[in-house]
Amino acid sequence: MTASTTSSDDIGLFKSPFSIASTGVGVLALLASVAFLWTGYQESTLPVAGTELSMLSGLVGFMLAVLVAITALVMAAYMEPGFDN
Repeated sequence: MTASTTSSDDIGLFKSPFSIASTGVGVLALLASVAFLWTGYQESTLPVAGTELSMLSGLVGFMLAVLVAITALVMAAYMEPGFDN
């Protein structure tokens, strides 16, 4: 008899130091994506970098930051650190 060892009980964003750091990166990337979107919509300059964003460059920055955020949050939820076994 075979049994599946795959379980969704191991999913957690705060179970290990790796997942905590990855969750933090994901949240910061989500905040940065909102900043890119808003700055591009207003067609103003970024506060730290000082570059002026148009609507198109704001959307590009938004999509890139959302990609980083989704990747980091998926890594936090599903990836095992690998050094504790």
